[in-house]
This record gives sequence, structure tokens and C-alpha cells, in this order.
Amino acid sequence: MTVIADPRRNTRTAAVAFLVVAAMVGLAFASVPLYRIFCQVTGFDGTTMRATGDAPGKVGDKQVSVRFDANVAPTLPWHFKPVQQTEIVSIGEREIAFYTAKNLSAVPITGSASFNVTPTWAGKYFSKIQCFCFTEQTLKAGEEVRMPVVFYVDPKILQDPDAKDVSEITLSYTFYPVDQPKG
Repeated sequence: MTVIADPRRNTRTAAVAFLVVAAMVGLAFASVPLYRIFCQVTGFDGTTMRATGDAPGKVGDKQVSVRFDANVAPTLPWHFKPVQQTEIVSIGEREIAFYTAKNLSAVPITGSASFNVTPTWAGKYFSKIQCFCFTEQTLKAGEEVRMPVVFYVDPKILQDPDAKDVSEITLSYTFYPVDQPKG
């Protein structure tokens, strides 16, 4: 007994296989931006929240130490550091911290800062009102700039049982070079 192949069935199977592969490739390209959006919305993995308004104001007497950390990718010829290493902040109060960056090269370079907070669960309570990390930064050859971060620690942290013993939050930035189009 011989089996005769149905050309329509083979075409349909090939089309379904092609669509599955195309969907997987599309999902692979979309996964990074989707993950970034997920982290920004939930504060997952130490991603800080972007505040849409001003700080709510000081709530109670609880304070926390915020430690500022700065890193630069090896391929970016910048010197980058916080002006102040730590700051004691009141929960809910608007605060400002400064970082400095200097381009050590002889050409203008654009960099972009990625950021996170540790402990990672604290990211959902660390809200930034204004930050140099929201946009790319271009420094001219030898230029040095001060860059502000305006933030507050959300009072909701006081209702989190995991956060009752928190004494320090670390805000960390890493600058990476931005690929410039050839022109």
C-alpha cells in the first residue's frame, strides 16, 4: 500500500512552520524592549520608577541612606563619579544628587546610562522625577558636566514588611557608548 502526498497539506504545513518561525524571530527582537517596559512598570530587578509628579513630601521620621555608585563601560573614555557618595534621605521627601562626567577623549562622544537599585525589591519604591539617564548625553572633547538626579523614596515602602529593616539603598549607573551613525 502506498501513501500519496497531498500537495495542499504539505503547503499548509510549510506555511504554518514559516509563521511559527517568523513569530519566534519577532518575539526575540521584541523581548528586550518588552522586558524593559515590564521592569519600568513593576520595578522588577532593581529598575527604578519614573515619577509623573512631584514627591509627596516627608512622611514620618523614617530615613534611609542612599549610596550612589558610578561605572563606565571599558569602551567609553569617560570619567564618571557621584559628587557625594552617600546621602541620608527622609521617606517621601524630594532629594537631588549630582554626578560628574568628563570626556577624556579628543572627540565628542555620546553615552547612555543604564541604572538599577539594590536591594532589587527597592526599585519599585525609588522614584526619579528628573534624571540624566532619561536621555543620551553628548560630551565635547575634554568637556566635564554635572548631571542631576531628582528623586524620592516612595512612602509605600513603609507598608512593605520586607522593607521594615532597610537602612541603605544603592543607586547605581553605568554609562555605555552610543553607536553614532557613520556620516
